[in-house]
Amino acid sequence: MTSSMTFQFQRPSFPSSNSITHQWTHDVFLSFRGKDTRNNFTAHLYNAFQKKGINSTFIDYDENNELTTTSSRGEEISQTLLKTIEVSRTSVVVLSRNYASSICCLNELMKIIECKETKGQIVLPVFWKVDPSDVRHQRRSFGKALAQFQDNIMVKRWKAALKDVANLSGWHIARGKGNESEFIKEIVQMVSIIVNRTYLNVAKYPVGIESRVKDINLLLSIGRNDIRMVGILGVGGIGKTTIAKAIYNLIAHQFEVSCFLANVRETSKQESGLVQLQETLLSEILRDARISKVGNVDRGINVIKHRLCSKRVLLILDDVDQLVQLETLAGKCDWFGLGSRISITTRDKSLLTNHQVDFTYQVKEMDHSEALQLFSWNAFKRDKPVDEYAELTERAVHYAGGLPLALMVVGSDLYGSDMIQWESALDKYKRIPNKNIQEILKISYDRLDDNEKDIFLDIACFFKGKHANYVIKILDKCGFFPDIGIQVLIDKSLITIEEYNNLGMHDLLQEMGREIVQQESPEEPGERSRLWFHEDVRHVLEENTMKRLRLFINRNALFSGGPNYLSNELRLLEWPEYPLQSLPSNFHGKRLVVLKMRNNLFKGLHDGFKNLQNLTIMDFSNCEFLTEVPDLSKMPNLEELTLDNCTNLVEVHHSVGFLDKLKVLRFVECSNLRSFPRSLKLRSLVVLMLEDCSGLENFPEIECKMEDSDFFTTLDFFSTLGQLDLSGSSFVSLPSCMGGFLGLRCLKLDDCKQLQEILVLPPKMEEGHLEDHLFGIIFPGNKIPDWFCHHKENSTSDLCEIDINEPPHLDGEIIGMALCAVIELKDGINAKAFHLSGSDHVWLRYYLQEYGDVNLDVHVPTKRGRSDDDDDDDDDGNLESNLLVPHQKRYPSTMSFTVSDLNLG
Repeated sequence: MTSSMTFQFQRPSFPSSNSITHQWTHDVFLSFRGKDTRNNFTAHLYNAFQKKGINSTFIDYDENNELTTTSSRGEEISQTLLKTIEVSRTSVVVLSRNYASSICCLNELMKIIECKETKGQIVLPVFWKVDPSDVRHQRRSFGKALAQFQDNIMVKRWKAALKDVANLSGWHIARGKGNESEFIKEIVQMVSIIVNRTYLNVAKYPVGIESRVKDINLLLSIGRNDIRMVGILGVGGIGKTTIAKAIYNLIAHQFEVSCFLANVRETSKQESGLVQLQETLLSEILRDARISKVGNVDRGINVIKHRLCSKRVLLILDDVDQLVQLETLAGKCDWFGLGSRISITTRDKSLLTNHQVDFTYQVKEMDHSEALQLFSWNAFKRDKPVDEYAELTERAVHYAGGLPLALMVVGSDLYGSDMIQWESALDKYKRIPNKNIQEILKISYDRLDDNEKDIFLDIACFFKGKHANYVIKILDKCGFFPDIGIQVLIDKSLITIEEYNNLGMHDLLQEMGREIVQQESPEEPGERSRLWFHEDVRHVLEENTMKRLRLFINRNALFSGGPNYLSNELRLLEWPEYPLQSLPSNFHGKRLVVLKMRNNLFKGLHDGFKNLQNLTIMDFSNCEFLTEVPDLSKMPNLEELTLDNCTNLVEVHHSVGFLDKLKVLRFVECSNLRSFPRSLKLRSLVVLMLEDCSGLENFPEIECKMEDSDFFTTLDFFSTLGQLDLSGSSFVSLPSCMGGFLGLRCLKLDDCKQLQEILVLPPKMEEGHLEDHLFGIIFPGNKIPDWFCHHKENSTSDLCEIDINEPPHLDGEIIGMALCAVIELKDGINAKAFHLSGSDHVWLRYYLQEYGDVNLDVHVPTKRGRSDDDDDDDDDGNLESNLLVPHQKRYPSTMSFTVSDLNLG
């Protein structure tokens, strides 16, 4: 063999969806220039194909027809020829000296390249006594030939086709070099590999496959000469196997040997199942039954490594569910030769992670357009629904939720049914899931251990859409080890983590989980482990048949009477509009973790709340009859205490101030709250909200003197406090001890009409709120706080400029800057937009180091020229800040800013 005889594997083209399962009627289409090669190379190649049993075309024209563009005979032949190209599995293009002088050859080539892109046709170029670079750049004979044509548009298209074919790998038969018979032998061998390969049945209706195949092929990167493993991950029924088959059909010809190993999970369950899989793999690849017999797993591993380490292999392992399957079939990349690709379909991400696959492709659910089309093909045998069935079709597609398996099963079930039958079937699905779908989905569930099954069922029945941390907190108290358990469910594609860290689950998986619980006791709800249907819950409460209830969530059901019994196994009790004034006397709640009793009739929290030592979340918002919060000292694990809009709440017991683990403390719109803890030693506190608690009194005595209260000294150690909402309060001054709130980022002082002084701001505060505007803080007064070290008074102009020279000892290490201005409210100003009274006000804004270089133009718009008829709604009244702040780590030594139009005149 000479160096001019070369062939490298091509990158795959990506066929359209309707051609993934294309049925070819010809093995090879031969494109050639008759007068150059009909009596020599092409004739010999055609004969070699025939002897090998390869069905090839040999369409030749006389000299007149192949140069004719207008004769009817030429047009008829062209249409027949184009159809022949479309149904050919491969095209061999023999590019010779006079190839480009034939319009028929050039049109053939354009059609061949089109079929390569749209149908996945394999194109094999042979450069017969021409240089591939001359073809690619249309030089010499190819350039001269194209120059004779006048149709510039067609010439441009022909040039593109020549460039495309010249960029493909093929054979270069140089003039006077090499033995043509050897080239022909190799070409026939390559074509034989392609056309004799058995193609897998992909799908009856291959909707949506094209885009997914293309994405995975990008990860496979066939053109690279490395060895890589790519995982195809997704929930059962999402189409992993279908996609893997389509990939195999598309690229298998580009490998020396290939094997699609189906049903790995099921086969490995059988006696000697792993050995059987090893033998099938070797048999498919080596085509030798004697070598394929391995006897045991260990010998099979050695045979696979020894026999395949030098071969370019395509191996697809379908439906893998155990690591041992990967370790015995494709243990490492070096088991295979350079250029090999191993693809693995699985429901379990942890297998791919543990096996260190190079890339993982997560198969997505179908979008609505794809789902509608696939369902329609199965339900109506067309790509869109019948008009009168459009609404019912939307219901069915919504039920399937983008899962191809469900779309096919439900569509096939409804095919040929009338509209009344459709209605009945869709209603039935709500209560009785389709068994064919459930059996596929349940495979992943069956692989879970008991602890993981409990977590899955709890999420399916109660916690879909809930915040992961909230769910973990509850399940941890149930003894379910949720941190690792939830991760297992994610890895097995049974749940997802969605936006805001909420738990997600496909509707059909949720339905499957609830059906599993339903089948625990189809007739007696009280014998089941979980209840969610309101009629079942009512039955259990009335009959008192559920003794080991762990979780009780009532979201919509209304009861005329309350229960006389609640299980002491409860970890979660969520019952808005609870119909009684107290919990049952026999309920002690020692295991309770979350207690949410909004809108209830309680007047106080007494005997039933003394021993809730495991309680972490307590919410009694909108309880209008509640007057006091009692001693909570026996709730040492409480993290969230919420009593918003309890309008008759008067007193909060001082023990609330000593709950070490409390993170969130909310008493929003408790307008009658008078007595608050004298000491707040809440070292874990993150959020404190006392919005519109205008009646607060009896605050603790503190060292930092305040005119109306001594509230803030107790907060000195709140290094964890991130948000403080004091909106609507009657404080006159915020004291200097506020500077100790090292973690405070947000301070809300909306509607603090009595506030006159802020002595200092927390060092890391990012947001100050006045009526939900993030521009800063405004409060009554006419004095710049004493802690401002740079001042400038300006009584004659609306413009005030200040230059600040940084003290040398700071050396650029400024962490922030505060701005302050006194706003004079002159007669006639409409100050409603700023929620200001008629007195002067102080405006305060804080900027952090992250804003970098500072050159500020802070602008408060004036209201000059407005009439009394102007619409107040159009007057947002915002303070505008135009910051010229390129990011840099340190401030410059000199800063300047301008404050203008602050008189609001």
